[in-house]
Amino acid sequence: MNLDLNLLIALDALLEEGSVGGAARRLHLSEPAASRALGRIRTVIGDPILVRAGRRMVLTPRAQELRTEVHALVERARAVFTPPGPPDPATLRRVFTVLADDVAIAFGPELLARVRTEAPGVSLRFLGEDSSPDGGLALRDGRADLDIGVVQDAPPEIIVEPLFTDRMAGVVRAGHPLTEGELTPERYAAATHVSASRRGKLTGPIDDALAELGLTRRVALAVPTFGAALMVVARTDLVGVMPWRLGRRAVEALGLVALEPPISLPAKEIAMAWHQRYDADGAHRWLRARVRETIAHLTAPGPAAETRR
Repeated sequence: MNLDLNLLIALDALLEEGSVGGAARRLHLSEPAASRALGRIRTVIGDPILVRAGRRMVLTPRAQELRTEVHALVERARAVFTPPGPPDPATLRRVFTVLADDVAIAFGPELLARVRTEAPGVSLRFLGEDSSPDGGLALRDGRADLDIGVVQDAPPEIIVEPLFTDRMAGVVRAGHPLTEGELTPERYAAATHVSASRRGKLTGPIDDALAELGLTRRVALAVPTFGAALMVVARTDLVGVMPWRLGRRAVEALGLVALEPPISLPAKEIAMAWHQRYDADGAHRWLRARVRETIAHLTAPGPAAETRR
């Protein structure tokens, strides 16, 4: 049997109003159209539903039995097509997986504090960056809810929202020779460096900028994250580099010194990315709002953003 769900809505109106005229007004139909719907309902159900009793219409026993169930079905169907309201964070129970290496160091503690204040039932799980060629596999297959960092060449189903642009700064330990005197490109190139590269690269934009000046540098070590590079810098004479607004608090916590690079380096655009399946999800939207608030607060320019020239 082919089921016309419009008949369910018409039946609900007829059962609630108890008359063809009342149902027609509720459904914004003419009385003949409502009467035709009643005729089809009678055929499908095998019951007259509404019968005349003097000058008014009354429900049959079968109609009385169906009234509550039909109304509940119609309300449930309406709920399916009604956009959900924002979730109540206090009752939210969910684990969010976020792809973020250095972001976890820079923003993880404050983001967690915000989440725990509003939604104590929510847990955060930070994973390393996606290693897929197009950078979107973990988001596409549902292994991650968000990717926060440098997002490049995202596939079309991944939504990317820029968060802020970060400049690069050099980083050395306190008392390092480069903290004294003028930092020239020659002195910078002559130092020994540590590279932060997820793929272990020993060269990058710094080497390109130095090459334009006819200079080269020596990279003694490559580590996968900027955070790991900072730990190395803190205990050696190696020179590191990192996005400044992203790593400012980690630099300060380790007692390191930031240096203005004597060469021109491209800025990094930090973005937040997610799969379109989560775009309208209320809980996911709530998390994205908390990420925006946290990053906006922690990347606001201030006195601590100065670097030594």
